[in-house]
Amino acid sequence: MFKILVVEDDRELNSQVCTYLKQNGYEAVGCLNANDAFNTLYNDLFDLIVSDIMMPGMDGFEFARTVRENSKELPILFMTARDDFAAKRQGFQIGVDDYMVKPIDLEELVLRVGALLRRAKITNSHRLEAGDVLLDADERSCTVKGEEVNLTTREFNILYKLLSYPKKTFTRAQLMDEFWDADSSSTLRTVDVYMTKLREKFADTDAFEIQTVRGLGYKAVIKG
Repeated sequence: MFKILVVEDDRELNSQVCTYLKQNGYEAVGCLNANDAFNTLYNDLFDLIVSDIMMPGMDGFEFARTVRENSKELPILFMTARDDFAAKRQGFQIGVDDYMVKPIDLEELVLRVGALLRRAKITNSHRLEAGDVLLDADERSCTVKGEEVNLTTREFNILYKLLSYPKKTFTRAQLMDEFWDADSSSTLRTVDVYMTKLREKFADTDAFEIQTVRGLGYKAVIKG
């Protein structure tokens, strides 16, 4: 199921959009401002963003610009009351993929979302490639040069997270919060153990490297 982040400060519209997306087979998460959206993006993976422009604090333009600096491929759809050409031009120059003017036709929104996902080539599978390494999130499988690598579910999820955000540092605490239960007896050192296991399992590939960021945590660097 594809996950969509809805960033809209109008609570009622946010709820309507999320509900309609869910009714049409998508998983939708709503945020009321850009700061909440960044926190949500930091802790989860999304396939598409639907965002308003005029929001309190950081507006949609700055939000989209920041997203684009970290992800060139994540589709972004603006839905806004602004119907002027200057706003549309600014949005497209930033890297927004589509633009809808309020009031929003929810059926049309779903059609546009589907088109953007198809264009992003992620409608059939969640696949992540790094050199000769291929991860398939739907099948929870990983191969190197076509040969399967046996990973536990937690190992797969950690690696998928790191490779989805290359060069981005994740602290041990962040990884622990996301991939271990709150009542787990594991400590932050457990994260180190998992990184050691992942390094051992991918020692024969030059596709990426899991680097230790001293005093902070870990990041994946894709080579080539």
